[in-house]
Amino acid sequence: MVGLVSDVGLKRTLNEDFTIYLEKEDFKIYVVADGMGGHNAGEVASKMAAEQIVKYVEEKFFSITKEELIESAIQKSNELIFEYSKTNQALNGMGTTVTACLITKDFIHIANVGDSSCLAVKDGKITKITKDHSLVQELIDSGSITEEDAINHPKKNIITRALGTGRKVDVDIFPLKSNQYDLYILCSDGLTNELTNEEILSIINEENDYNNAANRLVNLAKEKGGRDNITVLLFGGEM
Repeated sequence: MVGLVSDVGLKRTLNEDFTIYLEKEDFKIYVVADGMGGHNAGEVASKMAAEQIVKYVEEKFFSITKEELIESAIQKSNELIFEYSKTNQALNGMGTTVTACLITKDFIHIANVGDSSCLAVKDGKITKITKDHSLVQELIDSGSITEEDAINHPKKNIITRALGTGRKVDVDIFPLKSNQYDLYILCSDGLTNELTNEEILSIINEENDYNNAANRLVNLAKEKGGRDNITVLLFGGEM
């Protein structure tokens, strides 16, 4: 069962988020990307990244080391976006965040670049698996501001790492055990900038249907301002 909703929000005219997933007998791959750049460049970057990651995993699943698969897929998509951005001046500066989850029979790998997130739920408790690559997160880590200060920080939207902005990109990989969590939530920052983890968990705990939960999460984020595109992808961790 999968729940998927992507919404333009209330303040934007273009949805630069893109989400995709593929469930096969030997693996499952889920991706959320949040594009950036002028005109339609962000929309192009997020779609390119997400589709390329899924394509790479499907094509290479049996030919390269499983532990390297998701990082290799992201590096390949980064390379393609970077090269494409040089073909047209209007695409200069295009890039995208990406958060992905690869589930196999042996392990689960969460990958992250930027400030889209992976949250996980187990026994009614929620945990953030990924760590944002953002200016605000760096300020929190250095002790310059608190988590509370970060909520409404004026530079909250500045990210320090993205796909497509250079020939290489550092990818954070979080290896998990197959049964470590019951439910995973991949989302763009349009959700996490509006809702607390506790608000997200409250809806998850109230809903058995993933689509209903995803719709409720997006609607609540819009009620709280909907300042950005909002994408939510819910799925279980079983293979």
